[in-house]
Amino acid sequence: MKIVIINYGAGNIQSIKFAIKRLGYEAVLTDNEEEIRNADKVIFPGVGEASSAMEKLKHTGLDKIIPTLKQPVLGICLGMQLMCKHCEEGDTNGLNIFDVDVIKFDDTKKVPQIGWNQIENLKSDLFKGISEKEYMYLVHSFYVPINEEAIAITSYGLKYASALQEKNFYGVQFHPEKSSKAGAQILKNFLEL
Repeated sequence: MKIVIINYGAGNIQSIKFAIKRLGYEAVLTDNEEEIRNADKVIFPGVGEASSAMEKLKHTGLDKIIPTLKQPVLGICLGMQLMCKHCEEGDTNGLNIFDVDVIKFDDTKKVPQIGWNQIENLKSDLFKGISEKEYMYLVHSFYVPINEEAIAITSYGLKYASALQEKNFYGVQFHPEKSSKAGAQILKNFLEL
């Protein structure tokens, strides 16, 4: 199986590579269109700020490539947010894969939300073997409101979508690569889709 991690200079790439290796697979880090298109699975990571990350995607043409992919694609954290229509962070237009905007937690919440929180209302094969209210590791100041593409929900003062799915595209706000056994199971499920 050919697994590609999209390389655009915004991500905790090494921890994702190690997590995949622990599952018995190898992942290639690339921004090459042919390699990405020929992969069996694509992981779109992201840590950082939305507008500068989107500029990097545009600079390499990845902003045009990612939405046209036909194989399973997993966006993680900022990767998921960039797959949405618009992000308030830096007033950034996203890839418009998920038809929803990303908004900032209001001033009543301590941001970023850092640490372990539960996922529930699990609605996808991505969560095979994962129990309701399982804990995942999160670090974020912006969130996706609950919408019809939501496949998991988390509460942080309000309920929001912590995972999304639209056809072959999946997005998770949490970091499966940093979420212990349950996170490893989610990555394994994605690789076996």
